[in-house]
Amino acid sequence: MRKRTRARQFALEVLYQVDLCGTAVLEESLADMVERAGDSDVSGFASALVRGTLQKCPELDRVIGEVAQNWDLSRMATIDRNILRLGAYELLFRDDIPPKVSINEGIELGKLYSTAESGTFVNGILDHIKNGFAPAAKRAAQPSDESPDGAVP
Repeated sequence: MRKRTRARQFALEVLYQVDLCGTAVLEESLADMVERAGDSDVSGFASALVRGTLQKCPELDRVIGEVAQNWDLSRMATIDRNILRLGAYELLFRDDIPPKVSINEGIELGKLYSTAESGTFVNGILDHIKNGFAPAAKRAAQPSDESPDGAVP
């Protein structure tokens, strides 16, 4: 499994814990994640994703709420809500990750951790965010044959 894919899985676990238990568990969850990751590249990327997502969470929730018509964030499955936050953070604030990679990784997280329909749900929301809210340069970006994640799009 690619390092950034593993990092996203760890980041999602931490975001899920923080969503359920509050920020009081953040530092302990991150420390546990660093220990379990056993790789500084994985834990460093995961930590950056967690901290960035949490820092931008109010804005991310606003954007997700605008795009997810007829879906109140508080009524979404906790795991889906955090997959969307993570993907939206990458789309809106991480210039080093091609949009296609962010969306595909979100879909795979949804399939792995949520329901059979989650991948389609995540795809639709993140695609709308990419097309309506991501910076123009990122919307127009076409990934090269090899993305920064090491994934072939």
